Amino acid sequence: MKAWNTWERVLLGLLVLLLVVFGYTQPGFISADALADSTFNFSEKGILALALALLIITGEIDLSIAAILALSSLAMGYAMKAGAGPLVMTLAAFATGGIAGAVNGVLVTRYKLPSIVVTIGTLSLYRGLAMVALGDQAISGYPEVFSTLGNSYLGEVVGVRWLIIPIEFAILLLGAVLVGVMLHRTVLGRKLYAIGANPVAARFSGIEADRYRMALFVFAGLMAALAAIMLTGRIGSTRPNIAMGWELDAITMVILGGVAIQGGRGSIVGTMLAVLLLGLFTFAMGMANVTGIVMSMVIGALLIVSMVLPKLFKRRRVLA
Repeated sequence: MKAWNTWERVLLGLLVLLLVVFGYTQPGFISADALADSTFNFSEKGILALALALLIITGEIDLSIAAILALSSLAMGYAMKAGAGPLVMTLAAFATGGIAGAVNGVLVTRYKLPSIVVTIGTLSLYRGLAMVALGDQAISGYPEVFSTLGNSYLGEVVGVRWLIIPIEFAILLLGAVLVGVMLHRTVLGRKLYAIGANPVAARFSGIEADRYRMALFVFAGLMAALAAIMLTGRIGSTRPNIAMGWELDAITMVILGGVAIQGGRGSIVGTMLAVLLLGLFTFAMGMANVTGIVMSMVIGALLIVSMVLPKLFKRRRVLA
């Protein structure tokens, strides 16, 4: 297992500091029940962050990922209205997410358009489709299985009362393990790093960079669909503004986790530490009755700081 880098140690230290400070200032924050409940607020965003981490490591980005989530949730709602059962509704969400991700991938790989420009456009397109389709209405009445997925704990499912890990958080942890093993322990992972570090050299070494980029955009769409299923089940409805602005939160988690915005560097360990840090921080601020606009300001500031501080650490190591 690779040693943790300096930034990951900093994140771990900040996470411990957060638990100590808010555990002291906010009664009940440090309890097992509160910490378990806090994961409901960031598990879906963590799913998005895992997909974005892989894309950013390869030098790409997907700003439409939260809009794909909304579109996938809409597909679930339409499938339910057509009389489909939970399985078909789930397949509709994944099909919609995969197709939306594939559209991004084709525009980037086949037509050689910058991913940031493409996904700004598809963000507006996908979000617009969801808003036009719903108007000011919401789709509700989803089957109980989705509510169980979004709001229940593992212990309730397996009959172990003390196991208070939410199902959503367990899915996030499983996803992090699978993505982490792929990225850090396989040839495919090394190829993704090579593409992000130097795409021209990767191409000359025989790596089909466009094929891997295409696959990652589709994967991002599928992960957005998974997050849509989880979120729709948790809130029990599809709304026009579902997951609005979540792309900023997910990108902040990835960059805060030490993934280089220019590509070629980063880890799933760092990303997950940032998911926990940012998720618990916003939960604690919610307990302290901090307004949403202030939270948005803090997230924006963290995004800037997370890009500046690693460069300062790197400069200090060079000077030393």
